[in-house]
Amino acid sequence: MRLLLTGSTGWLGRHLAPRLAALGHEVTGLDVAPGPHTQVIGSVANRDLIDETFTRHGIEAVIHAGALHKPDIARFPSQAFIDTNITGTLNLLEAATRAGHDRFVMTSTTSLMISQAVRDEVSDAAVWMDEDYSPLQPRNIYGVTKLAAENLCRQVQGETGMGTIVIRTSRFFPEDDDTHSDPPPENLKANEFLHRRLTVEDAAEAHIAALDRAPEIGFGLYIASAPTPFAREDCAELKSDAASAIARYFPDAPALYAKKGWRLPASLGRVYDASRMEREIGFRCRTDFAAILDALRTGTPMPFAHDGGFVSPSTLGADLILPCA
Repeated sequence: MRLLLTGSTGWLGRHLAPRLAALGHEVTGLDVAPGPHTQVIGSVANRDLIDETFTRHGIEAVIHAGALHKPDIARFPSQAFIDTNITGTLNLLEAATRAGHDRFVMTSTTSLMISQAVRDEVSDAAVWMDEDYSPLQPRNIYGVTKLAAENLCRQVQGETGMGTIVIRTSRFFPEDDDTHSDPPPENLKANEFLHRRLTVEDAAEAHIAALDRAPEIGFGLYIASAPTPFAREDCAELKSDAASAIARYFPDAPALYAKKGWRLPASLGRVYDASRMEREIGFRCRTDFAAILDALRTGTPMPFAHDGGFVSPSTLGADLILPCA
């Protein structure tokens, strides 16, 4: 298909674009900053640009991965989030509807599920989070606008029948805590594969699976995260003594971690359950905590990518994002 990929210069886009091309798709990348997979420079909030791009490139389907993210809160006003994350999503949905598309995939975030109470871990047990978790009380403008964009996808699918899938990804991109030293970044990421992380490669594959299945599913909302080894019944123990729960599932984990000089988490405040995507779409992340332990056993590199020099496209293309720019 002739695909429009928004956010093509971003961390996900730079991995997703070549995978789509390898599958035979003709990919047009759109982003506010230039990149090797970006042909159109501009904002999804620019309705004229979206319409022109659809016409010029004969777009047949959309993967909408472009957005302002949580780190952008320090750089942009709330209106920029509304323009990009809400209006931009509506522009794409309406253009896809006019073009008669049968599929649309949008990247969302598990961050919108995290209320201040969940973030502060006030519960006596880890919070088990699947697609039915409620109430949703986003704690910042990023979460508020991504939730609104999800609801636009749901509304347009209901009105038009266009297959529309929303993917709430857990952590897979460079973040501020990658520079922490206690625990070190690799240790921190490895721990998160237990409950709230996936590789960027798996994030890309999740979008490809969603693109394939969207027409037959209709509307779908899915969490994409490495499969957790835990069950709901473990939540109390995960909050009070996560290391013991981990050792019960992976008996050699404490020794493997000790040899590396790493620490298992003492407590986990929340767990993402990505099993619905596996049941309904047939997608399961390839990299999980077992793969982390395999790497420790064999002394091979950790199976997740990191680019310490990554610069967000929103920083490079700020003049196209700011209201009235």
